[in-house]
Amino acid sequence: MRPAVPGSAIRTYQASHVTLHIRLISPPEMTRSVIAAVASVPGVSDLLLLPGAGRPGGGTVQPGGDAVQFDVTASAASDALARLRELGADRPGPIAIQSVDAVIGTAAPTRRQRVLERDVPPVWDLIEARIRRDAVYAPSFYLLLLCAGLIAATGILTNNQVLIVGAMVVGPEYSAIIAIALGIDRGERRPVTTGLLALLAGFSAAIAACLLYGLCVRGLGRTPHYYAIGLRPVSDLINSPDLFSVIVAVLAGAVGVISLTEARGGALIGVFISVTTIPAAADIGLSVAYTSWHRAAGSLLQLSLNVVLLIVVGTGCLRLQRWHWRRRERGARSTLA
Repeated sequence: MRPAVPGSAIRTYQASHVTLHIRLISPPEMTRSVIAAVASVPGVSDLLLLPGAGRPGGGTVQPGGDAVQFDVTASAASDALARLRELGADRPGPIAIQSVDAVIGTAAPTRRQRVLERDVPPVWDLIEARIRRDAVYAPSFYLLLLCAGLIAATGILTNNQVLIVGAMVVGPEYSAIIAIALGIDRGERRPVTTGLLALLAGFSAAIAACLLYGLCVRGLGRTPHYYAIGLRPVSDLINSPDLFSVIVAVLAGAVGVISLTEARGGALIGVFISVTTIPAAADIGLSVAYTSWHRAAGSLLQLSLNVVLLIVVGTGCLRLQRWHWRRRERGARSTLA
């Protein structure tokens, strides 16, 4: 019979975005150095070595060797990963990183919650992997852009702002925008070129779909009364960029980067709702369908303004955050020295 453990002794520690689990396959001749490097990092726990447990992958991409696993706090993860890369542990096979959602047990750590807490250093490997993972321009990416444009077009025709907000949430364009910003920040041409082409193709498809949609509605005589007589408050709001459009785009670009580095999904949804990209694309198509050329020009300016500002501000915020945390790390090392 197993001994009873007092309920008060068992704790569950919510560890999401605080603790990471890292595993890799190390060549036997490198294992001793890998273990020594990892063990010397403050914040590493549950270090596990399984000699000879690694097996070659089916595609012979991952060689055999010793399996190494350990947990590490997010604040120490970048240091641990940097030491592994210095040893070349990422070249024989990939290093896998997983977020630990919770730790349960009598020895689970506790964390006192405060009204104001210190920021946790971002794990740049995870952030970049998340951005690259979302920047996949499959057919669904363009289909979502097209559907979002049609939803926005319906909202513009009916002066329904709820549909405009819904279209903003549906649109996946921010994944391409932040991937372009990361490519510029890292000096990588391919993600920048691919992202720009994906945005051009996606928005062009959305504009064309909204143009056809507008022509069909107009041809069938189903244009809503207020839109037909020129009362278009939603359209006027979209195709009239001003200083406040610039302010919102700049703030949204900054919030987008912060939400990604801090893994705050709710804030990222707010970015989708704040920027006028999909509605602007929809208004371009509708305005052309109804031969409102000045409205189409204003919406084109709105779309270009938002995309450019999101890319520029996103790139600047990424660089600023890198600089800030590198400076803090250097200060911490000098204090310890």
